[in-house]
Amino acid sequence: MESAIILKQLTTGYRQKGKSRVVCKEMNATLMSGQLTCLIGPNGTGKSTLLRTLAAFQPALDGEIIFLGQPLNQYSNEELAKRISIVLTNNSHIKNLTTYEVIGLGRSPYTGFWGRLSEHDHQIIRQCIQRVGIEKVAQQAFQTLSDGERQKAMIAKAIAQETPVILLDEPTAFLYYPNKVGVMLMLRSLAHDMGKTILMSIHDIDLALQVADNIWLLTEEGTLINGTPEQLCSDGTIQRHVVSKDIEFDTSRRTFSITLPPLSQSSSIPYTKNI
Repeated sequence: MESAIILKQLTTGYRQKGKSRVVCKEMNATLMSGQLTCLIGPNGTGKSTLLRTLAAFQPALDGEIIFLGQPLNQYSNEELAKRISIVLTNNSHIKNLTTYEVIGLGRSPYTGFWGRLSEHDHQIIRQCIQRVGIEKVAQQAFQTLSDGERQKAMIAKAIAQETPVILLDEPTAFLYYPNKVGVMLMLRSLAHDMGKTILMSIHDIDLALQVADNIWLLTEEGTLINGTPEQLCSDGTIQRHVVSKDIEFDTSRRTFSITLPPLSQSSSIPYTKNI
């Protein structure tokens, strides 16, 4: 197993009007090939910012990202398109294309200026469709798909791009719980069976702790804590950064439960309405 991405004292954020706004600072972590890593943390801690920085959509403020053995900023856009793919949550803007055609867009780094698909490209597209299990909607208009089918199609598009690294920004958002589990297990399988390096942000912490190989936790203080689910559960990290007075955490099962307050006396009075 090899390291695919290494963060060295990485600081992320934005430069506006000559000033820097730091979101996360001095992060050190490693993404290994063949593993699923989940990026968790409260809203506003910079999960999407970190993903955009790793995808080279925006520059780092400081530090270094070593990507497949060399600094990320030494790659051209064309080289990155064959090495890293990203799946965003908002794909509702895609219209007037079939599911098959959307997945075919993942082959664009290899099809040249005219974007013509060869038989080899079509073969890869068909394999990706089968891999994520959406054969029945392959010729259906993309905008008519359910949220779960749409997310699977976008993951198939990322697989069709044939990159060793896949980044996903909340791919389970808005999905029915069984569909969330299905997407998570599919991504874990992609990492383990195909040797992909997969990093995904997610708000379903209990799912992340049960399925992921590794966890990256962004804290409200702007730091990154990383480790296996077992490590972060046993050393108290999850309890310190997730559990509150209304939430209990079962360390052995890696699940959360809610502590409900007792009903007030007034709420137990039956409601009657005069007619």
